[in-house]
Amino acid sequence: MFYTYTNLTNLALSVFCDIIAAMEPIKQFEVAVIDDEENIRETVSYALKKEGYRPLCFSDGLAAWEAFENKLPDLLILDIIMPRMDGLELCRKIRSLSEEIPIIFLTSKDEEFDRILGLEIGGDDYLCKPFSMRELITRVKVLFRRAQHMKLQPAAEDVISYGRLSMDTKRYTIQWNNKNIVLTVTEFMLLRALVRIPGHVKTREELMLEAYPHNTYVSDRTIDSHIKRLRQKFQLVSPDFSHIETVYGLGYRYKSDK
Repeated sequence: MFYTYTNLTNLALSVFCDIIAAMEPIKQFEVAVIDDEENIRETVSYALKKEGYRPLCFSDGLAAWEAFENKLPDLLILDIIMPRMDGLELCRKIRSLSEEIPIIFLTSKDEEFDRILGLEIGGDDYLCKPFSMRELITRVKVLFRRAQHMKLQPAAEDVISYGRLSMDTKRYTIQWNNKNIVLTVTEFMLLRALVRIPGHVKTREELMLEAYPHNTYVSDRTIDSHIKRLRQKFQLVSPDFSHIETVYGLGYRYKSDK
């Protein structure tokens, strides 16, 4: 059969429309922006909209928390110093409900203690003010991409078991001595990187690549803070837990009791 250019174009268009009609609607991720500076809220909100996200803006932690009691967003961009409820307190409350939601802290350069504390209570990443809007949007994309990366792991790695530790990489759940431990996505990926080869030393650079596979902005201190929180969570259910070892000058390793 002879096809004219018009016929081929119409055929291609018809096929394309059929494919689009069969597709599931693309989810519009909700990103909460909590900052008491109106210009930051407006600028970040505009940038998020341009990238296809749905921003939810709040001027303080309490207003955000009251809204989140009904429905949690998909990601938080969170200032630390705010009236009524600061970012650290809001992070604690969010983590009491969910360890899965990615949280990015916005901090001033002279707030190193608060920045590290934010990571230790459950933040996934941080950015110092003044910051590049392009870098912030990149970090948002990285965290969403990482969550998707977690869901697409090969079936061969579904369950990792060593001694008292059991990891389900499909559901990203953890059990230690048959007790559940709830981890953030960052903590889970760090632990998985360590237990994949027990006894093998992972440098901080290697851990950065595995926990933040699409991000080059993470510092050594960020990895150290996440490792500290990871240990604390295990010690809550097993005070004698000492399987994540620091190898000074190199990095960390997981010591299996298998």
